[in-house]
Parts: sequence; structure tokens; C-alpha cells
Amino acid sequence: MNPLDQWPHHARRHVTGMLTDIDDTLTTDGAITTEALNAIAGLRSAGIPIIPITGRPVGWSEPFALSWPVDAIVAENGAVALIRQADGSLNKLYQQDATTRTANFARMQQVLAQIEHEVPGARRATDSAGRECDIAIDHSEFTQMPQAHIDQCVALMQAAGMNATVSSIHINGWYGTHNKLEGARWIVRELFGRDLDAEIDQWVYVGDSTNDQLMFQHFPHSVGVANIARFVPQLQHLPRYVTEGERGAGFAEVARAILAGR
Repeated sequence: MNPLDQWPHHARRHVTGMLTDIDDTLTTDGAITTEALNAIAGLRSAGIPIIPITGRPVGWSEPFALSWPVDAIVAENGAVALIRQADGSLNKLYQQDATTRTANFARMQQVLAQIEHEVPGARRATDSAGRECDIAIDHSEFTQMPQAHIDQCVALMQAAGMNATVSSIHINGWYGTHNKLEGARWIVRELFGRDLDAEIDQWVYVGDSTNDQLMFQHFPHSVGVANIARFVPQLQHLPRYVTEGERGAGFAEVARAILAGR
């Protein structure tokens, strides 16, 4: 990972959009800071759309989709999008049809119960009531789970045929082909009618953990906030650049770097 100040100015000038993780990337100690909110607003004022893509549930994401100056939020690792309408309401879009979601939900609850029964200390995330398309086990938000138990949770999800990723706070599992990258491609088509891959060098992705590494691999302009150091030993694909600041302060650092190049 290169220091953020090595990001070429000519590359920053061509950025036309930002995708970002939420937990421990936009937020600090579980809440978004004024500094991070001002950074989002500054980018939006410069005509740069901001789309958070998170493993958090759609129910948890709704108030932030309404109050933050973002273009949309893609929740549950690409499964659901929340788009604010002109009248202030939210339009909720899904990658899977209702029949598929219902069948998958029932299967996922069985896996969740199995994990809680078999893995010592495993507990569903406190935001689970708002989840529609995935399950989540808390490993660092309100508890501390050892790596061996995190690995056991991932293995049980995968053995049940689920996708599984580990964020800075949760272990997420789901059925379907969606992920953060597919969610990014989908929302760019839905919002702007554009092909993300065709203009990938005009977008930047900001993240902090192992469930961001598909994005780090795919985006030529990828940035990790400094607290990514915790996950570096587990990452096969690192971000191209890293900030000096952690969490929301690191995100604001990225925003300043983009705006300084315009």
C-alpha cells in the first residue's frame, strides 16, 4: 500500500464517483463524525456522487439513506439498494425476487441457529432484525470473538452453500451471486444508466477490512483507511493507497485529496 499522497494528481482529477464502506470507514466508534459528513457534502457539491456499500442490514441503513448527503446506500453486501426520491421517500430495490428472498431467508435462519449452537460465544448481530437477505454474527461490535471461532463461523456458512465475508465487526453470510462489486455495478446502472467497468478508472473505492478486498482488487483507485492495518495479514488483495488517519478521519483525507486535485 502506498501513502495516499502518492496518488497522482492527474488520476484524482478524473474521479467522477466514490463508493465506500460504512463501518470503521465512514464511522468512528459506531457513529459518523461531522468531519466525515462534511467530506461527503463537499464531494457532492463538487458533482461527485457518493454511494456507500455495506454489509449492514437494509433496516439499519434506512435512516442514513434519508439523512446523509449520499446518492444511495447499497445494503447487505449488494442485495438491496435504498434510493432517496424527490419527495423524500425511499425507493427500495432488490437483486432477488420475493419468492427467492423468502426461501433463502428460511434457509439462512437454520444456518444462523446452527452457528449459535455449535460455535462457542457466537451470537447474531444486534441489527439482525433489520436483515432481509443475509445473516450476521457479531465478532467485534459488542463482543470479541477469537479468530478460530470467526473461521469456524465462516466454514459453517460455506458448508451450507452460503457466501461468507468478514467485515470489521460482523461475519456475514448469504445465498445468491451478489456481492459488493456486483452491487456497485448494479447501482451505477440503476442510478446513472452507465457501465461501471467501462469507466472504472473514474471511480474510487474506500474501505477497511477483508470484505472490501474484492473491491480493492477490482478498482485501480482503491484506498484503505489506516485501521486496515488490523486486517492486512488476512488480505490477499490490498488497496492501492492507505490514509494516515483512521476511520472517518481517513475518509475525510481521501475527500480532501480528490477535491485538491480539481
